[in-house]
Amino acid sequence: MDFKKSKYGRFMNSRVPPNKRYRPTEYEHVANCATHALWIIPSILGSSFLYFLSDNQWESITACIYGFALSGLFTVSTVFHTISWKKSHLRTVEHCLHMCDRMVIYFFIAASYAPWLNLRELGPWASHMRWVIWIMACVGTAYVFFFHERYKIVELVCYTVMSVFPALVILSMANSDGLFELIMGGMSYFLGIVFFKSDGLVPFAHAIWHLFVAVGAGVHYYAIWKYLYVPGTTEMKTSR
Repeated sequence: MDFKKSKYGRFMNSRVPPNKRYRPTEYEHVANCATHALWIIPSILGSSFLYFLSDNQWESITACIYGFALSGLFTVSTVFHTISWKKSHLRTVEHCLHMCDRMVIYFFIAASYAPWLNLRELGPWASHMRWVIWIMACVGTAYVFFFHERYKIVELVCYTVMSVFPALVILSMANSDGLFELIMGGMSYFLGIVFFKSDGLVPFAHAIWHLFVAVGAGVHYYAIWKYLYVPGTTEMKTSR
């Protein structure tokens, strides 16, 4: 269906060339801002809750890492989309924020794995993956810095590889509690990619992608809270 020729056409811009960044309509700008702004406060409160549930310093550090990345993802995205909407004439500021918006995704992926890699007994590979995941985040950040918006498909592949690779270690968990939620959250992210790549083809595609991200993050937060931080799960955690 060609949405551009339908009654929904006024809600979306035309598809742009691969080397150009998609420019949302006014309607899409509002949706892009709102769909992540709504989750800033809940992410901060949820992260603080994990911190206060922590039984030791290692859990507290892990809660802070995860919390900063979770709230940072929604905050940076909201700020970027707001500037892109209201202050697009500030080209340098918008460009820097767009880079930050892409960079923070790498660290959010790493931080989402951190509680499982830090607090679960996963076997010998886990100790290596705890650091490998952050090295991957740094490499991804460097890629964005040097090749921002130049090779979009390569960037998407980088995000996908970083999302899947650590899961090979997670699957080695002797205790599989939380694995179902991890898979469901991951599926939400991957389904959202369809809309992430549909800007200019589907109305509010980017905002829909934001919603899939929010759902995936929410499911993963629930799993981390329930299986790693709720009192009574101590036996499932790695002693430090």
